[in-house]
Amino acid sequence: MNYATQIKPISYLKSHAAEIVKTLTESREPMLVTQNGEAKMVVIDIKTWEEQEETLALLKLLAMGNKQIEAGEFRPADEVFASLEKEDQE
Repeated sequence: MNYATQIKPISYLKSHAAEIVKTLTESREPMLVTQNGEAKMVVIDIKTWEEQEETLALLKLLAMGNKQIEAGEFRPADEVFASLEKEDQE
């Protein structure tokens, strides 16, 4: 992935919106938009954005789980499986 080719000024974004949508959808590469020579935003296709949101959600769950483990808020796996088997038998 060559990000250098995906850097465009905001004027390009304004005048080539339909083309940009098509290109980003096909390539799934982000586009960096500049204003007055400074990076201002990144434009990505919806599928990439959704995947990133799912990844962030999973990372948050993992972080929460790690905090619970550190705080001692967990049960050993054998206890969990035993309670599940007990529920199935009832």
